[in-house]
Amino acid sequence: MGLETASALEHLAEVAALERKPRQRRMLVIVNPYATTMSDRVKSLVVYALQGRYDVQAVDTQAKGHAIELCREAAHEGYDVVVAFGGDGTVNEAANGLVGSPTPLTCLPGGATNVYCRMLGIPNDVVDATEHLLRLADNWKEKRVDLGRLGDRRFTFSAGMGLDASVVERVDRNPRLKSRFGPWYFAHSAVRTFLERYVVRPPRLDVEVEGKTMRGVSAFVQNGTAYTYFQTTPIQVATGAALDSGTLSGAVLTRASPIDVPTVAFRALSQRAEVGRHRRVEPFTGVSEVSVRSVDGRPVPVHVDGDHISDEVEVTFAVEPKALRIIC
Repeated sequence: MGLETASALEHLAEVAALERKPRQRRMLVIVNPYATTMSDRVKSLVVYALQGRYDVQAVDTQAKGHAIELCREAAHEGYDVVVAFGGDGTVNEAANGLVGSPTPLTCLPGGATNVYCRMLGIPNDVVDATEHLLRLADNWKEKRVDLGRLGDRRFTFSAGMGLDASVVERVDRNPRLKSRFGPWYFAHSAVRTFLERYVVRPPRLDVEVEGKTMRGVSAFVQNGTAYTYFQTTPIQVATGAALDSGTLSGAVLTRASPIDVPTVAFRALSQRAEVGRHRRVEPFTGVSEVSVRSVDGRPVPVHVDGDHISDEVEVTFAVEPKALRIIC
């Protein structure tokens, strides 16, 4: 954390303390201490600032899945709000712990991309985001949004089977490089994964959407837009996705050749060209369920919200309308 950021957080904390009001909502801040931009000083300053307007408790996660347990306990104990302070993996676990409960979720950016923060309109700078949460104390409005579901695991914005899941699997094996190089390490991993696993004998998937079966090498599923970000650039895979639409959107990559993939990548990063119009992409939108099966029985990597969770032969993605309460 730079001196400028620390100074801004300290000033924000001082102002919030002076504006402290007697009626304070109970807030649990769940911190991923290993998130890309996290440090003890950042956590302490943010928590101190929030204590100016909320009754705050902060807890560090200890292992994968810990945030799910913490959020279930927070809902049971009647917290007014839970803040996921970390990357999209922390937010995903928090959503899984709060699904179906009366306790709403919000988030603070602490990871490399923080896709869900951006989708909710929360600033991607930790100082601005903290100030945003302080303002919400006087403009408290809950709303409900959809969650995607894969088995008993929910996802907030995206999931997939195939190339993108293979990439995050490689990235997850090297957390130091992920932390140091961020999106550039993702790009490097994408190229290597494609050359090693998708040029020769790629996986073959049958993707069934509303009675139609599409054959391809990867399936991408969205619960909102964008699918993800490359630095500040939103990557769009399909149109029509929204957090409150009650449906899923996505696309099937029908072939992954050295000729096709660069043009698909260009469209993904372009603000004008649509991925769904590429000749090797079959888009779908406004659906409630997507079933994907490995044709030759080989397990294929699967991800939710940018975290590799397993390799599977067959999966079904579905939507749970209005399953999560949020404050943003």
